[in-house]
Amino acid sequence: MAGAVSSATGLPKRNWVDYSAREFAALKRGEIVAVLPLGATEQHGPHLPLSVDACIVDGVVDRLASRLPAESPALFLPTQAVTKSVEHADWPGTLYLSSETVMRVWVEIGACVARAGVRKLVLLNAHGGNIAAMDVAARELRFRENMSVFCLNWFGVGMPDGVFSEREQAHGIHAGDMETSVMLALDPANVDMAFASDFRSEAEGFASAYPGVGLAGPAKPAWLMQDMNAAGACGEAHLATAEKGRKTLDHAVDRLVEILRSIERFPVPPPGAAPLRSDRTDALAGERERG
Repeated sequence: MAGAVSSATGLPKRNWVDYSAREFAALKRGEIVAVLPLGATEQHGPHLPLSVDACIVDGVVDRLASRLPAESPALFLPTQAVTKSVEHADWPGTLYLSSETVMRVWVEIGACVARAGVRKLVLLNAHGGNIAAMDVAARELRFRENMSVFCLNWFGVGMPDGVFSEREQAHGIHAGDMETSVMLALDPANVDMAFASDFRSEAEGFASAYPGVGLAGPAKPAWLMQDMNAAGACGEAHLATAEKGRKTLDHAVDRLVEILRSIERFPVPPPGAAPLRSDRTDALAGERERG
């Protein structure tokens, strides 16, 4: 959870849940940028815990809370630790929600945020399997709630120069050098490097065998984790170090602070731009029938 902030002009606390209803009502809610951290509970190879994505997004949030300037209106919602992980369902311990359920949950959380008077929401994500569902949920919230909604992946801001190999950056999509290094920095007690290996991805051969087909497109195949590697990991996990993890977190958080500051300045939709809600539409239809 994010730490407290002491400032006469900024938010006195960074966590949504730390306010009483009385305190929350007194905030300048129209200026708040709500941030919903999205993790996962899923297998990460033989060497990492199920908590990786939730642990990483919580680590990012903690660092953001300490590095954001006091005047920032960013407010962190509770982390969603069970999300869209069906691609890892073959491994014991993985917990997942269907696409339909996870999108509905995020949309309903967003609707509650809007009802509280907050007009901006950031979906801060640490799990690649969430990306497609995030895009749909964000667009739905823009449509239903007239909010500005942003999809932000912590791993999408780039890696620090010279830390990871080109192969790792291209194919280390799950429990490889990057994620293992970050976990060594955040939660080393739950990393077992005796089982870390060079986990090769089947996708490494796609370009030569199937021109145009690849995880980065243009023809992107649907895949489950066992299609990529039978051990449930892809990347150079055996090369991971805590120092690499610290450099990666520092680089990402510096960039995320810049992005959140930009989001603070981003305009919200004009009032009254939301479409008719289903209940209003039903009511109008009933009036027409009675007329």
